[in-house]
Amino acid sequence: MAPMDFLLHFAKAFFIFNLAMGFMFILSWMERKQSALMQDRIGANRADLFGFRALGLFHPIADAIKLLTKEDFSPSSGHRFLHTLAPMLALFFALISFAVIPFGGIYEIGGYQISLQVLDLNIGLLYVFATMSMGIYGFVLAGWSSGNNYGLLGSLRASSQMISYEITMGATIVGVLMIYGTLNLQDLVIAQGELIWGWLPKWGVVVQPLGFILFATAAMAETKRIPFDVPEGESEIIGYFVEYSGMKFAMFYSSDFVETVLASALMTTLFFGGWQIPFLYQEGFQLPGTAVFSLPPGLVMGLQVSAFVMKVSFFCFLLMLIRWTLPRFRWDHLMKLGWTIMLPLSIANILVTAWLVLIGFF
Repeated sequence: MAPMDFLLHFAKAFFIFNLAMGFMFILSWMERKQSALMQDRIGANRADLFGFRALGLFHPIADAIKLLTKEDFSPSSGHRFLHTLAPMLALFFALISFAVIPFGGIYEIGGYQISLQVLDLNIGLLYVFATMSMGIYGFVLAGWSSGNNYGLLGSLRASSQMISYEITMGATIVGVLMIYGTLNLQDLVIAQGELIWGWLPKWGVVVQPLGFILFATAAMAETKRIPFDVPEGESEIIGYFVEYSGMKFAMFYSSDFVETVLASALMTTLFFGGWQIPFLYQEGFQLPGTAVFSLPPGLVMGLQVSAFVMKVSFFCFLLMLIRWTLPRFRWDHLMKLGWTIMLPLSIANILVTAWLVLIGFF
C-alpha cells in the first residue's frame, strides 16, 4: 500500500472512530439532560471545572475518571478470563461495524479519488450484520462467566432478543436490496440520489416505508434500551452485567450508546439517503429543469458529510425520545411482537416489493 493510500485510510478510520466515540460521549450527557427536560427537572449540572459547569458537559468526564479509578472486581465463582473478555467483545464488534458506513461520497481531490468510507466492501451490508451478530457473544459470555444466576438469565434474554429481532431486521432490508440491487453501502447511497417522477428523491423511506418502520423497531431492540431493555431490567433481574464494575462495566454501558449511534447510521444510510442532499450533485445544486449552480468540490463534500452527521444526530435524538417515553415491554409481549407481528409483516413486505419490482413499478 502506498504511503498516501495508508494515510487516507488512517484519516478515514480516525474520523469515523472519533465520530462514533464523540456521539457516545454526547449521548451519555444528552440522555440525562433530555430526560430532565421531559420530566421538568434540571438534570446533571454539578460537575464543574474552575466553577464553569457547561450545562453538565463535565459529568461524562467525571464518570470516566470515577470508572477508571474504581475497583476492578471479578467474582470468585466465575471465569476470570471470559469475564474480562466479554465487555471487550461487546464494544469491539459494535465499533468495527462502522468500517463500511459511508459518511460521504466519492470525490476527486488533488488528483486522488477519495471515497469517504473506511472499508469499501461489495458485501458491506452482510459485514454489518455479521459483526452485529458476533457482538451477541459478549453479552452471553458476560452472564455465563459471572457465576451469577441473575446475570445468566439476563444474558439468555439478551441472546434470544437479539437473535429474534436480527431475523426481522434482515428480512426488512431484503426489499431495499431488491430495489437498489447492491450490498455495497456506498453504491446503495448513490442509488438513492436518483429522482422518481423527476422530482422525488429515491430514498429508502420513500420506496420502503413499511420496511423503515420495521427496521427502526428491530434496531431499537438490538440496542437493548427501553422499551426493549428486558436483558438489563434493573427492577426485575438486574441484568447480564450485575457482576461488573469499573471500566468493564463502562464498556457495556458504552456499547449501548455505540449501538444506538450504529442503528441511527444504518437508518440514515439505508432509508434516508445517507450523505445525500436532494438536488445536490458533485457539480453543485440543480433543481429539475434548471441550470447547475456550481459549487467548489470541497464545499460539496463538507455539505454532504454535515448532512450525514445531522441525520444521524436526529435519529439519536429520536431514539432517546422513545427511550424516555415508552414503558418496558413484558418479556412474552416482546417476543410476541418480534415473532408474530414484525416477522410476518417483513415477509409480506418482501412479497409486495417483489411484485412491484416484477411489474416494473421501481
